[in-house]
Amino acid sequence: MESDYNKKHINKINKTARALLLAVLFFNLACTSNKPEEIKAIEADQNTPSLELVDFETFISDSGMVKYHVTTPLLLNYDKAEEPYKEYPQGGHIMTYDSVGSIQAQIKCKYAIFYDKQQLWDLRNNVEAVNEDGVVFNTEQLFWNQSEKKIYTEKFIKITTTDEIITGYGFTAKENLTEYRLNKMSGTIALDEKQQTPE
Repeated sequence: MESDYNKKHINKINKTARALLLAVLFFNLACTSNKPEEIKAIEADQNTPSLELVDFETFISDSGMVKYHVTTPLLLNYDKAEEPYKEYPQGGHIMTYDSVGSIQAQIKCKYAIFYDKQQLWDLRNNVEAVNEDGVVFNTEQLFWNQSEKKIYTEKFIKITTTDEIITGYGFTAKENLTEYRLNKMSGTIALDEKQQTPE
């Protein structure tokens, strides 16, 4: 029979060997390879969505009150990108709400990107926005900075009110699409109510 001393000595050797083996395995796993093909694989992963959602709908709240309602046929989440973002390749519909739950404004578009860190929407292709007074804004690109609560564009824009159509280039407004301003007006067309009323 082995003495207690020998058993303890063998156990110590086994523990040391196991610790060395674990250290070697950890070192091999922790070291990042610099092989070009593996770097390309990491870069490709950044360009691949980590999440794909079909018929996505979400309500975003602040202090227990709904602030935004977003719907889209398709959402792609790129949270592994250097600058994480969400892509809406088939566009979507965004609604904003006031403190009593009434819709303040809504925006529809055919394509959009939302940059997570900047809290910035880049809305493109047949963008149509409507405020609570029924004023309609049409353009091909609209930026919405949620952190600054500001909407703007440098593109051509058409604004349709109850009595006129205003066109121009460059536009800024509050996120509820009130207190808006055109940078450069290109035309105004008065809407004749008599012509619009069917006989």
